[in-house]
Amino acid sequence: MTQQVPQVPPTETVLTGVRNFRDVGGLPTTDGRRTAFGRLYRSGHLAHATAEDAAFLDGLGLHTIFDFRHSADHKLDGFDIELTGVRNVSIPLSDPADGAEFWRLVGSGNIEQLRSVLSGGKGVDRMVRMYRATIEDRTAEHSRVLHALAEDSVPALMHCAAGKDRAGLSIAVALLAVGVRQEAIEEDYLKSNDLHRRYKVKRSDPSGAGMSPEVLELLDPLFGARPAYLAAAFAAIEENWGTTDRYLSEGLKISPETRELLRERLLDEG
Repeated sequence: MTQQVPQVPPTETVLTGVRNFRDVGGLPTTDGRRTAFGRLYRSGHLAHATAEDAAFLDGLGLHTIFDFRHSADHKLDGFDIELTGVRNVSIPLSDPADGAEFWRLVGSGNIEQLRSVLSGGKGVDRMVRMYRATIEDRTAEHSRVLHALAEDSVPALMHCAAGKDRAGLSIAVALLAVGVRQEAIEEDYLKSNDLHRRYKVKRSDPSGAGMSPEVLELLDPLFGARPAYLAAAFAAIEENWGTTDRYLSEGLKISPETRELLRERLLDEG
C-alpha cells in the first residue's frame, strides 16, 4: 500500500556527506495534481554519508535505492552505505569503458589536453549526445525502474555519482510517466546547479594550475546542469517516438495500468 504522508513541503535538509539530495514532491502535473512528498527522492552517491546522514536517510522509510553508477564510479567513490531494511538495486546507465580515456583526461589531463577535448563547445556537445543516447539506448533500464516503482519500490531514492545526469534523466522519465509538466521537470533538474548541491570535481592535480579558472571553465559543461541537456532528451523522445505516450508505451513497454499505478504511488490524493 502506498505510504500516506503529509502534503506539505519538508524543510530541506543539506546532508554532510551526500550531495544534491532532495525530495521530488510538489511538482505540478498537466491535470492539476502534484507529486507527493515523501515518495521519490534524488541525490548523489551515498558512499560518503556520515552517521548523521545515515540516520536521516533511515528515517525516510525508504523501500528501494536505485544506483545508476557503474564499476568505475564505484572504484572512484566507493559503494553506498548500507541502510537498515532498504533494498539496493544497481542499474548502470552507462558503460565504464565508454569514454574511459576522455574521463581520464578530465581527471588528470593538462590544460592543453583539456582544451583539445572540451574547448569550442565540445564539452557541451558531448553532454548533449550523452543525454540523447541515454534516452534512446537505455529503454530497458528505464522500463525496469518504472515497473519497480509501480510494483513495490516507493518510497524510493534514485542516485548516480553527482545526482545530475543519469539520476536526473531517470527522475525525468518517472515524472513524465505521471504527467508532470516539462517546465517543472526542468526547474527541478536545474536545482543541481545550486552551489551546495554540485558534485565536487576531483583532479589529480589540486593545485592552482590544476584547478585554475580556465580549467574549471572547461570542466563546467560536464559538471553543470543546463537546459540544453534536458531539452536534448525531450527532443530524442519526440524524434524517435513522436509523443511521450508512445515513448512510454512502445519504448518502455509501460501499460496504461502500470501508469495508473505509478500515479497512485507518486502523486498526491488529487
